[in-house]
Amino acid sequence: MLLHDIIENCGVVPVVVLEDANKAVPLAKALLAGGIKTCEVTFRTAAAEEAIRQIALNVPDMIVGAGTVITKEQLKSAVDAGAKFIVSPGSDIEVVRYAKELGVYMLPGAVTPTEIMQLMKEDIKVVKFFPAENYGGLKTIKAISQPFPNIRFVPTGGVSLSNLSTYLEFGKIAAVGGSWLCTKDLINEEKWDEITRLSKEAMEIFRKVRNL
Repeated sequence: MLLHDIIENCGVVPVVVLEDANKAVPLAKALLAGGIKTCEVTFRTAAAEEAIRQIALNVPDMIVGAGTVITKEQLKSAVDAGAKFIVSPGSDIEVVRYAKELGVYMLPGAVTPTEIMQLMKEDIKVVKFFPAENYGGLKTIKAISQPFPNIRFVPTGGVSLSNLSTYLEFGKIAAVGGSWLCTKDLINEEKWDEITRLSKEAMEIFRKVRNL
């Protein structure tokens, strides 16, 4: 199964901010216990690279990716650490092409028709829509999807349990990204059982909406 199919079959991609790489493995195990098989570790902290490495080495059933990747150098570091996919908040064509060169799946950000058209030239078919709620949320995604019937979206930013089903009900949504599953407080306080509970809750909604 291709990586983008795996992400779509999961439906929910946790956006993880880790300040302590030692918490990476128990976090990944907590997500897995709740049915979440993918996670995006953001390159917003100094611990990100090592956190990705620890998950890749010790939790092989978790498909770990790197988020907030905005440079080629970050991309290379993430791939070397074991990241299986790359997520960017925007669409730097050089970074997109470098991901293709390295053979790693890339999910670049796009919120305008111009950005989507540029990415289509790079054979990108799924884009991150970020920050989703700030740019009009599902209403904007529905409007912008009309001239691009072959493009699918991963909205991130403002997605939560309260609007999860609304997003997933739209057929052009490949998956959603969100940090509510594993907030900084939950991670820092090592509330792994709560993260598992939230993950199960999200997956129940996903399966119900998608009739799985």
